[in-house]
Amino acid sequence: MSKTLLPPKRSRLEDVARQAGVSAQTVSRVLRKPGLVAEATRQRVQSVIDRLGYLPDLVASNLATSSTRMVAAIIPSLASSVFADTMQALSATLATNGYQLLIGDSNYSPEHEDELVQAMLGRRPDAIVLTGTSRSKKVRALLARAGVPVVETWNLTANPIDLCVGFSNHAAGFDIARYIFRRGYRRVAFIGRLRNDPRSEDRLRGFREGLRGHGMSSVRVIEVGDPASPEVGAAGIDELLRRYPDADAVFFGSDRLAIGGLLACVRRGIAVPERLAIVGFGDFEISSLTMPSLTTIAVPTWEIGSITGELVLARLAGREIPERIVDLGYRFIQRESA
Repeated sequence: MSKTLLPPKRSRLEDVARQAGVSAQTVSRVLRKPGLVAEATRQRVQSVIDRLGYLPDLVASNLATSSTRMVAAIIPSLASSVFADTMQALSATLATNGYQLLIGDSNYSPEHEDELVQAMLGRRPDAIVLTGTSRSKKVRALLARAGVPVVETWNLTANPIDLCVGFSNHAAGFDIARYIFRRGYRRVAFIGRLRNDPRSEDRLRGFREGLRGHGMSSVRVIEVGDPASPEVGAAGIDELLRRYPDADAVFFGSDRLAIGGLLACVRRGIAVPERLAIVGFGDFEISSLTMPSLTTIAVPTWEIGSITGELVLARLAGREIPERIVDLGYRFIQRESA
């Protein structure tokens, strides 16, 4: 008869403490707040943790402390590098105090974002980070009652649920309109995703207002669908030139779209900016390398994440936060395409 093999016994926190020659409290601090432990001690404790394969009992810990050491974040798309930069900075900042980041992808769906908010709050995160400032009254009320820090990012609002870190998409659109007018363009267009993308809508509103301020009452709008890819941007240019062949400047809602539009112009033999000026939004890494290089708006993707993390940590530590709304601004980058 074969002998039944039992699984190895799970290591305990006390086992780590004994073999590392420290107190159980020090082991707990290494796991939760490594920045408060001397580097030599932290390395010694971590070495024992790795050797024993110790995993903390999060369920028991959460029951004892009412803290999950987890921050939840919801972004519109995992495929977008700009949101990835923000999440990487947020994760790195939180990790300095032993917090982990749980990320949800709403795929630009308000309904799915509502579902994610409810699901994540059910896991009792210590804080929640959201993209944008537009959401349903139901979810706003739910978040306001959650009893945890809530940070809305990537836009600004005068009435945040709790905290807000970002920049004004409306003002960016306004500044692009002013630049385009001053460069002499008069038959202008916008190509972008508008459905379920309030930030892009804000850019278009600012763009329209900026043009109206210079006596230009109309903007030719080409709305595109998902995903916001170079292929979709190229199709947007094709549609623009079919419907409005006299257009002389176009503002794309994102650099991914703008790069596709730029390549479509090269393929068609359309001179940029002599025949058609192009402006993007986001300043992707490739935007300075296109031929011609892309005029665009640079947004502080990394700073949004790091400052959001600092605010979350300050609030969780009970420290006073001087400003609930942090405007990080943006930079207009003039290159060759406009």
